[in-house]
Amino acid sequence: MFDESVFQRAVDFADDLFAGDSSGHDIYHSIRVHDLARRICEQEGGDMDVVRLSALLHDVDDRKLFEGDGYANARRFMTSENIPEPIQDRICGIIAQISFKGSDSVVPDSLEGRIVQDADRMDAIGAIGIARAFAYGGSRGRSIHVPGEFHRDGMSEAEYFSNRGTSINHFHEKLLLLKDMMSTKTARIMAEHRHEYMQGFLAEFMDEWDGIR
Repeated sequence: MFDESVFQRAVDFADDLFAGDSSGHDIYHSIRVHDLARRICEQEGGDMDVVRLSALLHDVDDRKLFEGDGYANARRFMTSENIPEPIQDRICGIIAQISFKGSDSVVPDSLEGRIVQDADRMDAIGAIGIARAFAYGGSRGRSIHVPGEFHRDGMSEAEYFSNRGTSINHFHEKLLLLKDMMSTKTARIMAEHRHEYMQGFLAEFMDEWDGIR
């Protein structure tokens, strides 16, 4: 459907938007999500071109990074590439459904959406997920850990996005939940090791915090 050069221009477009980002939502995150989504799609099927472009554009209108409603940046890029409006609608629909929103999170209604959501969630766990969690927390002025400040369970979308808890609590409020929220068989298998790695990190962190190690 798309010429390969379209994907490179999407990388360049996103790279310009994310310039200077230190929250873990830089262009390398989008490239990793693209590569993971491509790998999952090869196993699960689906429209590879839609998966790839959705993955590369999935954060270009992220509410955590950009002001405004809708999908203005994604639409602007796709319109510049003469991508037909029905395909634009399809990709924007995927982007709309993939974000984690606490208890209001949804399972995308298309295979392509489920693949991109799984890939995005995969990059939030494991060693890279740990690094990104602390990068994002630091960029928002959040504490690493505060003894006695407990994590919150079952937050709604509004509660999740207004929450200013610690980075360690973020593991319990989101990251440790993601393994069981993967939709595709391929992603569920891939997520096992990353999940176990995070559990080991948290155990080591608390031992060091408490002076045991």
